[in-house]
Amino acid sequence: MPEPKYRKVAAELRELITSGALRVGDRLPTEPNLQERFGVSRNTVRDATALLVNEGLVESVPGRGGGMVVRKKVTLTFHAHRAEMPGPTAETDAWRSEVEQQGYLASQDFKLTIEALAPDLADRLHVVPDSSAVLRQCVRYVNGEPSSVQNTYYPMDLANEVQELLSPRDIPQGTTRLLAERGYLQLSYYDEYVSRMPTPEEASLLRLQPGTPVLLHIRTGYSINRPVRVSINVFSGDRNRVVSTHGDPAIIAKFLPEEAAE
Repeated sequence: MPEPKYRKVAAELRELITSGALRVGDRLPTEPNLQERFGVSRNTVRDATALLVNEGLVESVPGRGGGMVVRKKVTLTFHAHRAEMPGPTAETDAWRSEVEQQGYLASQDFKLTIEALAPDLADRLHVVPDSSAVLRQCVRYVNGEPSSVQNTYYPMDLANEVQELLSPRDIPQGTTRLLAERGYLQLSYYDEYVSRMPTPEEASLLRLQPGTPVLLHIRTGYSINRPVRVSINVFSGDRNRVVSTHGDPAIIAKFLPEEAAE
């Protein structure tokens, strides 16, 4: 079966972008120019550029000076093996430091709500479905563009005991360290990775282009006696990569750049 025409058009435009012939901020040729150049219909051109939009290579800019413009693609590396681990640095500060070490600007919006737990979350936390929980949400931005959403759920009985979890502000020492100070040292973690299409709320928060998937990193943290939280990091599929190392980091460091091995 021959390759669809729109894919051939997209492939040539993609090559112009990846080779550097078209740089960040450059406009693609107009639709009429592309129709004439490739001998295709307007719909074929639109299907081709829509494919590039979904890949995060171009974006539609409104106005007289707009059109389809090559997009600056920022890809953040998230080190899952060291994220939110107990330590002297608060989770937000550790995340901000990692973003800045990669040469980007970090910012976030924080919100606290009380939610009824869905059955899957209640099961992870070993509480009754529809039980109340504290949801601490951070929308995280890299260079001003939303990169991920972190939703962390704490059982209500635990929040009633550790009242700072109910604070509508960021916790200075971080929740992991706070819980450890109150007798809930997290000794074990269970991580899950799920790829799917975004919910409408996720698409809005992350300003996702149509067709862009998300990657979920779901971490359940356990003290010696109970699960104490579930954190769900929702990553924009076109702006992040997740790495995790296991074993002796000194061995890995011999073969990978230092920032990749850490």
